[in-house]
Amino acid sequence: MESNKVLDAKGLACPMPVVRARKVMKEMEPGEVLEILATDKGSVADLAAWSKSGGHDLVKHTEEAGVFTFWIRKG
Repeated sequence: MESNKVLDAKGLACPMPVVRARKVMKEMEPGEVLEILATDKGSVADLAAWSKSGGHDLVKHTEEAGVFTFWIRKG
């Protein structure tokens, strides 16, 4: 999936992936997609809840070799 920006949050414990995603998302335009890479298992629930509460769309998320990748479209 194509993204406009990539945030590498690997190695960060929650809530830091969400905190960093929020900061990057503020600089983006509605409709743009942020790709987030994280290794914390808690980020799956945290990023899903954050994107929903913020009016964003969690388009897709995958896990490969312990790395969770999320694509969130700014609302």
